[in-house]
Amino acid sequence: MRGLWDHPHRPRWEPGGGGLCLHSIVVHHDNPHRLLVAISSAGVYRTDDGGKTWESANQGIYAEQGPDTMPEFGQCVHRAALDPVEGDRVFLQGHWRTYRSDDFGGTWTDITSSLPSTFGFPVVTHPRQSGHAYVIPLQSDEHRWTVDAKCRVFRTSDSGQSWEPLTAGLPQEGAYVTVLRDAFAGDGLDPAGLYFGTRSGEVYGSADEGETWQLLASRLPSVLSVRAAAVV
Repeated sequence: MRGLWDHPHRPRWEPGGGGLCLHSIVVHHDNPHRLLVAISSAGVYRTDDGGKTWESANQGIYAEQGPDTMPEFGQCVHRAALDPVEGDRVFLQGHWRTYRSDDFGGTWTDITSSLPSTFGFPVVTHPRQSGHAYVIPLQSDEHRWTVDAKCRVFRTSDSGQSWEPLTAGLPQEGAYVTVLRDAFAGDGLDPAGLYFGTRSGEVYGSADEGETWQLLASRLPSVLSVRAAAVV
């Protein structure tokens, strides 16, 4: 898409640890020409004309580096996921905080306050229930493992106003677990299944929307990506 490739901001984009990785593409439910992308570490950009023109969509996203903590672009964003019902609602896991937008990236609201840290990589939304999302917080930028060495998935059912830890079946001691941006997925079934993989080679799964978990595989290489498919 030349409109994004030739964007005037692009010469000033600075790659993060994942390079200039365009990792998330979100398509509006009702308008296939309306897209939002998240790029590490350029920020969020959106188009309303199928990619001909793009505008930065980072209002409200915090950036710790540099003199301006709320710049027009340059934020390190880790993953974006669309609400299954509300087409304008998007959840975003950033490098320093977690966010929700109710206007398809026009503005972002910080929804980190009930989480145990401000850092993490993936975010997954429920396949049917609006306002339901899942994240896996890590200790910090410097210490990229699960907070307090407890493997916990956090779920919100009210669009980020509150979060609850889901721990049944997950290790709660000595769990120095790292889950990357693409290593958490759902299967779309009813009830929804959830699956995540770790840098230490484990894969965990839940068949009941995160209420309980079990270890599905271990001693694998680092798990960088997880996908789920249902065969009926």
